Amino acid sequence: MTEISQAAAAGPLTAAAGPAPRSANPWLRFGARRLGQLLVSALVLITASFLIIHLVPGDPVRAALGLNASQQVVDARRAQLGLNNPLWLQYVDYLRNVFTGRFGTSITSGLPVSQVIGQRLPATLELAGYSFLVAIAVAVPLGLTLGVATRGGRRRGAELAFTSVSILLAAIPGFLLSVGLVYVFGVTLHWLPVAGQSGFSSYILPVASMAVGPAVVLARILRIEVLSALRADYVRTARAKRLPAWKVYLLHVLPNALTATLTICGLLLAAMIAGTVLVENVFAWPGLGSTIVASIIAKDYPVVQGIVLVYGTGVLLINLIVDVALALLDPRSTIRES
Repeated sequence: MTEISQAAAAGPLTAAAGPAPRSANPWLRFGARRLGQLLVSALVLITASFLIIHLVPGDPVRAALGLNASQQVVDARRAQLGLNNPLWLQYVDYLRNVFTGRFGTSITSGLPVSQVIGQRLPATLELAGYSFLVAIAVAVPLGLTLGVATRGGRRRGAELAFTSVSILLAAIPGFLLSVGLVYVFGVTLHWLPVAGQSGFSSYILPVASMAVGPAVVLARILRIEVLSALRADYVRTARAKRLPAWKVYLLHVLPNALTATLTICGLLLAAMIAGTVLVENVFAWPGLGSTIVASIIAKDYPVVQGIVLVYGTGVLLINLIVDVALALLDPRSTIRES
């Protein structure tokens, strides 16, 4: 009886204690999960870029140097690139080189790939960065204005016109839009330069080519979020306090609408970075996009590998930054996920 009483007395205490508590800090679990996802994605990206040079039919070195290159030159370049080693050893060396910032040597020029990337990367970052800023600068006021103007079913004509035009502009491929802008403003009107990076005017057409589609897409999404925010209780409360309309829209409606569209902004920026490949080739822009196309044509696969890694890493980092920004704006999301 004594043992039963003791067990009965211990039972409720044990049940009350419940399972061992999880980590008290959800931010640690959030950071560990995101870091793990980043590392796995990076390893997949590195492996895929490594396989580029090995999935090419034939001898990539011979293809890059041409049929007239002597066998001694081809063998020397293969030895320089480490292509005579076993595949597993090449992969280990490639991992070591990537994590130490060495991407190999260009087959055609003999320059370090990191040097080639370092020379071309700033132009690509400028093009993508300016295009993103222009898209945001156009989309935010446009989406907010249209959301406020068409709330409650008002101005159906303006809503229909904006929806139709935005669908049309978003459907035009960036490459086709680039060609059209070149023909109109460069070839026909001679207003703007159509090739190279030479001053402010040379940025206008490539930036416009990349910014138009994302701007209208983001404006449409932002307009929908603004309409949703205008129906929220906190907006009605702000209006009940007789706050000026501009304060209601800028301090209450816009921040909540932007929070919901932040993920879309990250996806658009990643897509714009990838979209530089086509736009740079249309406008002969001296960036990574034009370099990777030239390297593919020349079969300079170490350069292709390095640029693929740079583009992929950029997309992974943008996604990580968006996740962190969303978590900072809405900390409850980290608790729900953890």
